[in-house]
Formats: sequence, C-alpha cells, structure tokens
Amino acid sequence: MKIYPVILSGGSGTRLWPLSRAAMPKQLLALVGEQTMLQETALRLADAASVGLQVMPPLMVCGNEHRFMIAEQMREIGIAPMGIMLEPEGRNTAPAVAAAAHYLLAIDPQAVMLVLPADHVITDVPAFYASIARAAGAVETGALATFGIVPSGPETGYGYIRRGEALTSAEGCFKVARFVEKPDLATAQSFIADGSYLWNSGMFLFSAARYLDELGSLRPDIAACSKKAVEDGYRDLDFCRLHEASFAACPSESIDYAVMEHTKHAVVVPADIGWSDVGSWAALWEVQAADAQGNVLRGDVYLDDVSNSLVRAESRMVAVIGLSDLVVVETKDAVLVAHKDDVQKVKQIVDHLKKNKRSEHINHTKVYRPWGCYEGIDVGDRFQVKRITVNPGQILSLQMHHHRAEHWVVVSGTARVTCGDVVKLLTENESTYIPIGQTHRLENPGKLPLHLIEVQSGSYLGEDDIVRFEDIYKRS
Repeated sequence: MKIYPVILSGGSGTRLWPLSRAAMPKQLLALVGEQTMLQETALRLADAASVGLQVMPPLMVCGNEHRFMIAEQMREIGIAPMGIMLEPEGRNTAPAVAAAAHYLLAIDPQAVMLVLPADHVITDVPAFYASIARAAGAVETGALATFGIVPSGPETGYGYIRRGEALTSAEGCFKVARFVEKPDLATAQSFIADGSYLWNSGMFLFSAARYLDELGSLRPDIAACSKKAVEDGYRDLDFCRLHEASFAACPSESIDYAVMEHTKHAVVVPADIGWSDVGSWAALWEVQAADAQGNVLRGDVYLDDVSNSLVRAESRMVAVIGLSDLVVVETKDAVLVAHKDDVQKVKQIVDHLKKNKRSEHINHTKVYRPWGCYEGIDVGDRFQVKRITVNPGQILSLQMHHHRAEHWVVVSGTARVTCGDVVKLLTENESTYIPIGQTHRLENPGKLPLHLIEVQSGSYLGEDDIVRFEDIYKRS
C-alpha cells in the first residue's frame, strides 16, 4: 500500500495571536521545537519505512498567500513535495481533500491518502506509526478511517467520536457509533466516565477512490465542483492552481459533515500518540516542557515568584513578578497578557483589530516575500523606513510607484539596481535614489544575502502603490 500524505495548511492565524497572524499562521511558526509545525508534520513521516509503511512525498494544500513560504520551508528540510496545490479561497476540508484525491488518482489509481493538518503536535511518533498501520488494515477492506485520540481529560475544546463495535477484519479498529460536537464540561465529564469516547483529531486515512465514491454519493455537488477545479486547474511556476470559479462554487463543508457522519464505512482507530491541535496558548503551555515552577519560557525572560505560566519574548526583555497561571507573549508590535483560563478570548482581539481596520492581525513588522523579506523600522508623517533582505540570486519585480520616492542604502552584499534605462551595481555603504514614477528593479546577483535600508517618502506609502510590469513570481 502506497500512502500519500496530504498536508492541509490552511488557517487564519487567530487563536495564537499576536505570534500567529493571517500572513504567518501557526503552522508556519516554530512554536514547540526548532522546526515549524509544518516542517514537523512532514518530518514526522520520514522514518515510516522503518516499520514497513510505504509513505510517498507529501502533497501540500494551501492558500495562495502562503505558497512561497511553504515551498521554502520544505526546501529547508530537504523534502521535495509531490506538489503544492493552491486553493483560490478556503472552502473547508471536504473540497480540499476531494481536489487532492482527484490529483492523486491521476498519478496512482490505488492511492491511499493520509490527511494531516499541518499544525498538530504528535510527541509519540512510534505510536503514530502503529495507528497508521492499524488504520491501513481497515482501509484495505474499503473503510474510511479517522484517528480518535485517547482523551486525557474532559476537554471542551474538541469534538468527540464514540466508538462502536470492534471490527473483526482489522485489529484495533472500531465502527463509528456517532460524532459529537464540542460539549460543555458536564457532558465532557460524562464522556470520560463512559470510556467509549475519543477526541476527534481531524486526521484520516482512506483510498482516494473510495473517498470520492462516498463524496459523490453523499455530496455530489462538492464532488463535481472539486473535480472540475482540478481538471481546469493549471500550473503556475512549481504550483498547481485550482480553477478559481469552479472551486469557489464548491460548498464549504468539513469532511465530517460531508462524509464521515453519513457514510456506513466510517471506522475509528484509538490513538494514544501525545497529540494536541495547539488550539490556544494554554494548549501550547501544556505540550511543552516546563521548569520546576511549571513555567514555559522562550526568549529574554526574567521571572520572580512566577508559576505555571507561559512567557515568550520575541524582540526584547520581558520581566514578570509575583503572578501565576499567566500567558505573556511579546512581539515587536503587540503584547498579550492573559490568564490561562481566558486565552480563548484572543479571537475577540483579532475581531477588534479587523473591525477597526488595523493591521496587527495580518502581518508582523517583518513581512516575508518570495525574494526575501522586509521589516518596518520607523514610520512617521510622509515617511517610513524599512530593512530589506534579498536572498541570493533573487529579483524583485520591475515596478514603479505613483506616490512615493525611495532611497536605498546597501548595508552588506551587492545590489544590481535598475532605474529607468540605467543599470548599476552597488556595494556596501553605497546608495541610490528612485524618484516618484520611475520604473525600477532591485536584484541580488551575489551568493550572500543582500541587506539594505530603504527610506520611503511621499504622500501615500501603502503596499498597494506598486505597479508591476515584470515579475518572475507571476504576481504582476
């Protein structure tokens, strides 16, 4: 059995604000270890062959705005994905997985899909492999398998699955008796006492063909739209773009609602694998190693008489004195201080930022682009200052601005600058001026990163004041 991981990398970056943002959601962040959660998800399958699982390179499914970051993060860990499929807009998991199934069937009619969200923590990888192997036994009989997490307590933030009778054809697998929405505390406590309820992990194993058969029977509208989105899709650089209109016409449904709650072939595999979906700052505190006082720390942090807290400093020193059960998260443009019991209210902050048309829920001060990144240093009336990094060999678009001029000072590296009809090289401590309305381009022809300071001045300094004429990343 060839198993094709399908890694779903959606998400809007609300529950772990201010670290997670729309442009940099939690799966693209290193929250637990040195690698990002997306990288950890892909690397988790690297040794599957050691236990007899034939796992193929992953198929990534993501939104357009994250495509270059995902490609770069996979390159950093040396994993070449089978493909990176771009959703024109989020339509929940049922259409995304259906599109992936159509994509895989064109490659392998016997493809078995291991559907994994990109932002989960799994600490017991051998147990994870064993769960996949048990699920594979059920999939061979035509089942659609989901992984139910053995609960460690009456959690109200997860949906539940009640397991039914054991399968005789696949050891360690059970029929699904019912799916349950997120319960209140009393109901969750009764589930734990019952002993037959599992947390709904949102991970699945099934054959691509079987999933599409069930989807076609239960939700033919989703099946038809997703098929057309793949058939009419097209290549864009190294990415596979789903057809915009066809995918937008697809109803937004989860796999559970569209298929798993209605099919007669759903099975659940109990999995005790050290799992968390890291759905809040309190959940992140729970899955990390704490010190003797129960504190989880990162960055330049000073504590005095503090216990059972998560304190994370990204850009400066953070000091906390005489408190407990606290979450403190510092970034360059925002600070969160909350009691651990109230961290679910973080979404209200994001809603407030959206309502007031602020930007702190969208970007950090450092913004990543396919050619590198830029970081805001200072801003004032009619000016702003940025630190720009261009990766070796990368080229910004040929562009111009209607409302601002730019001054560039090279800090290190070599810049090739096009300004109108003039092309010149700049090295350390050299500078140039780009007038308003002048066509220009910045390149790094060297083998080391190019660092420069950009000073913008003018009547309007928004990022949408860019007219692109040529762009190797096809953003024009």
